[in-house]
Amino acid sequence: MEPNLTQFKKGVLELCVLAVLARADSYGYDIASQLADAIGMGEGTVYPLMRRMQKEALVSTYFVESPSGPPRKYYALTDLGRRSLEAQRGAWESFSSAVSHVLSPERNEGAARPDTQASGASVPTHLTVHKATEKPGT
Repeated sequence: MEPNLTQFKKGVLELCVLAVLARADSYGYDIASQLADAIGMGEGTVYPLMRRMQKEALVSTYFVESPSGPPRKYYALTDLGRRSLEAQRGAWESFSSAVSHVLSPERNEGAARPDTQASGASVPTHLTVHKATEKPGT
C-alpha cells in the first residue's frame, strides 16, 4: 500500500468509526470488519482507537452475551461522540470539496471558486477543527 494512502486512512479512521456507530451500536470485531471491507483498515488499528475514544467519552461500552463464546463488548456513541461526528463530518465535507477542486481545476473552469462567495467576496480558505472536549454530565 502506498504510504500516502495509509496516512489518508488513518486520518479518517475516527470519523469512519463514529459514522459506523451512528448507524447502530456494535462490537469491536464487527466495526473492524466493516472498516476492512469499506476502506481496507486493519483490526490492529481499530482497537487502540476504540480504547482512546472510550477514554475521551466519545463512546460508551456495555456487554452482551454471545452465543459463540464470551460476552461481547459493544460500543455506543455518547452525546459527545455525536457532536464530534457532526463536527468532523462538516470538516471532512469542506476539506474533501476543497481537495477535489484543487485536483480537478479544469473541471471547475468557470465555476465559482470555493474561496469566493457568489457575490465575489473572499471567504477563508483554511479550516481548523476542534474536537468537542466536554465530559458527560458537565
